[in-house]
Amino acid sequence: MSTATHPHAGHTHDDAHAQHEDHHGPAKGLTRWLFTTNHKDIGTLYLLFSLVMLFVGGAMAMIIRLELFQPGLQFVNPDFFNQMTTMHALIMIFGMIMPAFVGFANWMIPLMIGAPDMALPRLNNWSFWILPFASTILVSTLFMPGGGPASGWTLYPPLSLQTGNAFPFTIFAVHMLGMSSILGSINIIVTIMNMRAPGMTLLKMPLFVWTWLITAYLLIAAMPVLAGGVTMLLTDQFFGTSFFQAAGGGDPVLFQHIFWFFGHPEVYIIILPSFGIVSQIIPTFSRKPLFGYDAMVYATASIGFLSFIVWAHHMFTVGMPLAGEMLFMLSTMLIAIPTAVKVFNWTATMWRGSLTFETPMLFALAFLFLFTIGGFSGLMLAIAPADFQYHDTYFVVAHFHYVLVPGALFGAIGGAYFWLPKWTGHMYDETLGKIHFWLSAIFVNVTFFPQHFLGLAGMPRRIPDYATQFADWNMVSSIGAFGFGLAQLLFAYIVIKTIRGGSRATAEVWDRPEGLEWTVPSPAPYHTFDEPPIVK
Repeated sequence: MSTATHPHAGHTHDDAHAQHEDHHGPAKGLTRWLFTTNHKDIGTLYLLFSLVMLFVGGAMAMIIRLELFQPGLQFVNPDFFNQMTTMHALIMIFGMIMPAFVGFANWMIPLMIGAPDMALPRLNNWSFWILPFASTILVSTLFMPGGGPASGWTLYPPLSLQTGNAFPFTIFAVHMLGMSSILGSINIIVTIMNMRAPGMTLLKMPLFVWTWLITAYLLIAAMPVLAGGVTMLLTDQFFGTSFFQAAGGGDPVLFQHIFWFFGHPEVYIIILPSFGIVSQIIPTFSRKPLFGYDAMVYATASIGFLSFIVWAHHMFTVGMPLAGEMLFMLSTMLIAIPTAVKVFNWTATMWRGSLTFETPMLFALAFLFLFTIGGFSGLMLAIAPADFQYHDTYFVVAHFHYVLVPGALFGAIGGAYFWLPKWTGHMYDETLGKIHFWLSAIFVNVTFFPQHFLGLAGMPRRIPDYATQFADWNMVSSIGAFGFGLAQLLFAYIVIKTIRGGSRATAEVWDRPEGLEWTVPSPAPYHTFDEPPIVK
């Protein structure tokens, strides 16, 4: 009875001991990783998970490019090819690039704003552990009767409704992945709003924190729309509704509107954190503060806002009224302005700076050049009458891969090299880093640049076979893809090598970098900022 009346009586010593343990460092063994609420551990889990998924999604890309190496049906049957194009996109977006940036957020935001941890540590653990389960369900659909979804990542009906037994599992996995993102976003917003160090006003925050704040709001606004759309697909399939079935009075174009209302903010959700990372790297290696900080913040916010009013530029060919096409065309062109502000500001930051070209800087520069190419091809696609020609060709594939691979992925890899010494306490191997950069930068262009030519010549996307006039450039593109894929094995090797040891990193790591994260020792202690730092 005594335990009921004094619920804590028997536990005081143990609790104190646990707290004591907690304070000194992580638990031992596997349980540390399963039950951790420490932002650094969870950040690490996210980053390692995203590295694994890079290779899973990359293997699928290799199958796609192997099939397209020569015309004719070579290696896989067409249905499996379509499953690969669908799964490759879903895994790369929801399993690789978003978790990578959430990993950066978890690791760096508390360090950058001088917080001891994330605001909601248990929710944090939960938002990570949803991911491996959801991704496993998604990949397992490939082994079900009828195979995985073969409708492209956009899941358009009626095609997506023809998926076999895998259909409900795909929908469930998308729901879970979305839930993980929403929970992570809530946590990031609450942390940034409530846990900044004294003196750190919003306009003193590092730009990476700003980009993530805006990204988190985008996620909370866009993800539920996707959830609604895929739930309607589910009821169409199993409960006799006809939201998207023309025979029952529905409209498949409605799904496209719902999907792209999520899908277009989503591409900015993927790129904004990368903008943030590059805005940390370029000033550091230019040894100058970021040019036009306020303009950068406002540009990020306006990109976030505009991303919600451009969605139907993915649908110029569905037969929209002319006024609709005009609106979406002009609003899409408008988004180029804040993006250009960013590009100019990064360039102006480097102007007359004392530049050095370490690996993070090289990736940031490649990002700057190649992302801009992707932006320009996007402006071409934004012109409605021109889009009638480009729509559903390889030109579109070239456009979004130029934005996502040298844009988002290079931003993430640059960020990994930039902060790896801070995370591990060891410097990475600079020579190997540079080799990895040059291999990646060359092969990414060999892969995706020819796809512009294929698209302009009229090669349709998402097909396993093609006419012989496209053979030469497809071969070049495939060789580039294999080269790029193999180069990322070198990246995994560099990361493992750095974790295992190397020359000791100082607290500052780089030459006089700015920001609170460089004031703590390298490797960053398990608990930082128990006493909040004062920001001047």
